[in-house]
Amino acid sequence: MTFLFWLLLLLSVFSYFIYPLVLTLLVKFRSLPSHYRQEFTEDELPNVTVIVTAYNEEKRIKEKIENTLSLRYPNDKLTLLVASDCSTDATDEIVNSYAERGVKLVRAQERLGKENAQLHAIQTVEEGIIVFSDVATRIEEEGILKLVQYFSDPQVGAISSEDRFVSKDGTVAGEGAYVRYEMWLRKQESLLAGLVGLSGSFFAARVEVCADWDIHSPSDFNTALNCAKSDYKAVTAPDVLGFYTDLADPSKEYARKIRTVIRGMTALERHPEILNPFKFGAFSFQVISHKLLRWTVPWTLLALFVVTPFCMGHGESIYTLAYIAQVVFYGVALFAHWSPTLRENSIAKIIYFFVQVNVALLDAGIQFISGKRMTVWQPSAR
Repeated sequence: MTFLFWLLLLLSVFSYFIYPLVLTLLVKFRSLPSHYRQEFTEDELPNVTVIVTAYNEEKRIKEKIENTLSLRYPNDKLTLLVASDCSTDATDEIVNSYAERGVKLVRAQERLGKENAQLHAIQTVEEGIIVFSDVATRIEEEGILKLVQYFSDPQVGAISSEDRFVSKDGTVAGEGAYVRYEMWLRKQESLLAGLVGLSGSFFAARVEVCADWDIHSPSDFNTALNCAKSDYKAVTAPDVLGFYTDLADPSKEYARKIRTVIRGMTALERHPEILNPFKFGAFSFQVISHKLLRWTVPWTLLALFVVTPFCMGHGESIYTLAYIAQVVFYGVALFAHWSPTLRENSIAKIIYFFVQVNVALLDAGIQFISGKRMTVWQPSAR
């Protein structure tokens, strides 16, 4: 039982604490290939196609089109495609009303999900860079211009923006501890073998990276996987931001987490080869550590809570302290759930968020094992 306790403890903390440390050491001491980046001149700027995926977005599509058309980039090198996933409202009509301004509508033949609609649009692009963006995401005026400069490095196959939440009063929400942690982790992965997941609401990739497109896997995973297959790297661009508002109904955030995790699990189920370190090296290690082992954390934490009392009879106080720590930890999360005031405390807030995320992971895992899959999507109301 004591061996099982330490094994479960190791698995519980590895993804969040040990993996970042190992990653940092690998980045610091491993001999990495040199990268270079130089600014494109205006004549050298590549052709860019912005693909915006939409399903019944008649209330927001006009604002998204106007935002994209206002971006600072040579008009003769920027194309906007709206990939309609068989919208049944006025979305397609609104898009077609912009035809004279160069906006093109690509409509899927049947509603099979976001990635299928994207594939229809991808198949119309012959060269250059493809930028994927959601309807709800607002891009800064120089966002595309900043983004494409990263492609001056021939080793870069895809670029991920960084997300920023906009509060209902229009102010940009500050970065919490978890967001800062994730952005730091992304930076380390960028430096080593490339991102294992991009910001699905705003990212870019070379056309050739998008050639092998799995409509049943999330587009951010498709892009990271295809980069690894093609000896490219997907990297983060901290100076390229995508702004979007919080969900109109905060209670829907839990369902969004469930959907995201199930889609991620489906991707690994469909592409298990990515877990082979002999084929994908450090990238495989990153996927296992950042994705797979993180999804197992709620299971190992639950097992640890059950196993710890059986270890307390061995006469070592560390097991008693470990059990008390677990009870206090989950107790804080439980009280924080019912007390908004307690959630204002920074430590309680982190504990509550951590437990909330792992409850969602547990729920998603159970649903996935039960056969739940999610391809067709309903955009979240914001």
